[in-house]
Amino acid sequence: MTTLFVSDLHLDPSRPRVTDLFLRFLHDEGRRADALYLLGDLFEAWVGDDDPSESGAQVATGVRGVAEAGVPVHFIHGNRDFLVGHQYALRAGMRLLPDPAVVSLYGEPVLLMHGDLLCTEDTAYQAFRTQTRDPAWRQAFLARPLAARVAFAEQARQASMARQREMIAGDRGAFETVTDVTASTVDATLARFGVSTLIHGHTHRPAIHALQAGGRDCRRIVLGDWYEQGSVLRVQPGSYRLEGLPL
Repeated sequence: MTTLFVSDLHLDPSRPRVTDLFLRFLHDEGRRADALYLLGDLFEAWVGDDDPSESGAQVATGVRGVAEAGVPVHFIHGNRDFLVGHQYALRAGMRLLPDPAVVSLYGEPVLLMHGDLLCTEDTAYQAFRTQTRDPAWRQAFLARPLAARVAFAEQARQASMARQREMIAGDRGAFETVTDVTASTVDATLARFGVSTLIHGHTHRPAIHALQAGGRDCRRIVLGDWYEQGSVLRVQPGSYRLEGLPL
């Protein structure tokens, strides 16, 4: 009895070893799980379900293999792949979940998020997020030619990288604070949903944190990224294990 969680794979044709590792994970461990949760940023960029990338096709086949083995697969959008739509979800055999979402894990209610909504001190990003999640913006963007969408995604990625370099050069401590979760937001979120366990990704700071929220003992589990290695959370009744996967 094991439920699996991963996030922040940032799959991209430039890093085929990571895609290969994920496909092996899906074929071996994924098909034996009780359920698989993908908590966002599965892809480095996703510009619409007509995206012709090889990694998108490979992942759809791999995830569908898990679903066809009888394992439910759930997906929460990240900040890089928020345009994954129902067409691709159907192709991959996975169910789209809202962000946040409360699920039952072996009788315990658990809150799942990608994690970007918790980084409320990053006001510039939150403004961008609000804009790009607007249905009218989404409709207009997806109506553009594929080449224009690909160019936009690359421009946005370069701008994000430049902003991060500028923030690190100016004040690395401030950069670490802004790009991590805001403690008061975490507390308020746990209190709002009335749960004691929160699982999320986004910050690339894998850890299991014990905290107090609303007078209750709580835990916040942060999934790791898939740059230098894989990262998976294995949940069994009464047990949460966050482990790496060697490339």
